Amino acid sequence: MFKRKFENSHCHQRQQSAPSPLKHYNRCHNIIFLIIPHRTMKLATFLVGQGLYSTSYAFVAPESSHAPRQSSLCTTVAPVAETVNPRLEGLSLMLDDGTRKSHSMAQNSQFVTGFFRGLADRDSYKSLLTGLWFVYESMEKAMDETSEERVKEMDSAALRRMPSLKKDMEFFYGDDCESRVQVSAATKTYVARIQEIAETKPYLMVAHQYTRYLGDLFGGQMMGGMASRSLGLENGDGTQFYTFENISDNKLFITEWYQRLNDLELTKEQKEEIVDEANLVFQLNIDLLQELEGSPLKAMLTLAINSLKEKHLFPFLS
Repeated sequence: MFKRKFENSHCHQRQQSAPSPLKHYNRCHNIIFLIIPHRTMKLATFLVGQGLYSTSYAFVAPESSHAPRQSSLCTTVAPVAETVNPRLEGLSLMLDDGTRKSHSMAQNSQFVTGFFRGLADRDSYKSLLTGLWFVYESMEKAMDETSEERVKEMDSAALRRMPSLKKDMEFFYGDDCESRVQVSAATKTYVARIQEIAETKPYLMVAHQYTRYLGDLFGGQMMGGMASRSLGLENGDGTQFYTFENISDNKLFITEWYQRLNDLELTKEQKEEIVDEANLVFQLNIDLLQELEGSPLKAMLTLAINSLKEKHLFPFLS
């Protein structure tokens, strides 16, 4: 499959003279996709194809598996209640479809290159964590203070990220981390939006819960591994943000979360507003990533080299 994709990408490049918007990604993709671990490239390819990693969630069972099998036996059996995947109906479907279809290739490119900027070196990664620190601090404070029952219904202690972010921030900055960091321009805009809807339309916080928490949960293990490999981090130091210790079965947890999402009492207009807000969150996150100053090409090459070292394919690299 990867060989076919590799060949198709070369044909596509010969047919088009215009430069690809994925300039940094494509420059080294065809060189290193054989030596970066499959899980890493799977995440990168998924991010390119789907946009923000919370918009499609390709790591859960594909849609083709939801169709019931047709029996060839001509026997009469008692009717069995069908279990409908919650992602195929209601607000879950609206969000998955509404966010996936709206993301342009240029936006997807910006997200991927921005993410790899954050992995280029420890300073860039610290800036990424700092932005997330302020975003989640504002978001989870709003969730604590809200009287909006629909937001409370989607809240879960197992998803909360501030305790993990605090560990990561203290690892890089020390115990007085809060006094040593500053809010960037994009982070201020992101936080301001959270504060605005918390006061005016708190039900829109559901869009932030959907986009941020499910994205973190789906991509967390692989993204944390990429950060560790790129930056030489060991024993989970500095990557606790990507670890969900109290969720033993991601797929089951997410399925139940989607079901609760569908059960929320919302008007059609409110659901459409939530989809629009989820798309705005995607752009706010892109803006946060685009502020990072690291080199995405450097991050990808570092991943490749460190992967070779781990596999002991080229001893002279060790």
